[in-house]
Amino acid sequence: MSTWNTRGLRGSTLETMINASIEMYREKHLALIQKIPTPIKPINMDKENRQITLAYFDQKSTVDYIGLVQGVPVCFDAKECAVDTIPLHNIHEHQYKFMKEFEEQGGISFIILLMTHKDEAFYIPFKDIDRFIRRREEGGRKSFTYNEIDKSYEIDGQGGLALHFLPQIAKDLESRE
Repeated sequence: MSTWNTRGLRGSTLETMINASIEMYREKHLALIQKIPTPIKPINMDKENRQITLAYFDQKSTVDYIGLVQGVPVCFDAKECAVDTIPLHNIHEHQYKFMKEFEEQGGISFIILLMTHKDEAFYIPFKDIDRFIRRREEGGRKSFTYNEIDKSYEIDGQGGLALHFLPQIAKDLESRE
């Protein structure tokens, strides 16, 4: 079991950027995407301030976000990396399985990856995630690199958004036709 208070702020920069984007998408009626809270089991409580001071992850979550973009079901996870090599153990088996099953049901699955040391964000389509995972399962690399990322899926800030990722979803959909 992982301790909640030691990992709780990882990815908070990226999630803050995504949350601002999905709120603007909702206001403009472009998408309805929701952050999925990670279930926790409180262990210690500060009763005076009504705050959890220690907790454990209660169960495995699926992905960070799920919703609809113009009628298309989407699910995705937010990942941050500070180096050019992205370890595949950051994509947990239960997340990979959920994204795979989501794709099999006609949805779009992806990862939004923030390369903090380069100040670049990318949409990683499920087909690439699947390729990297399969390669690992066949005895290959246990990671993928910055050079393997399809740079045409870079996410730019546009229209007042830190991360405007709807164009990448459209591109992903077009590549499937």
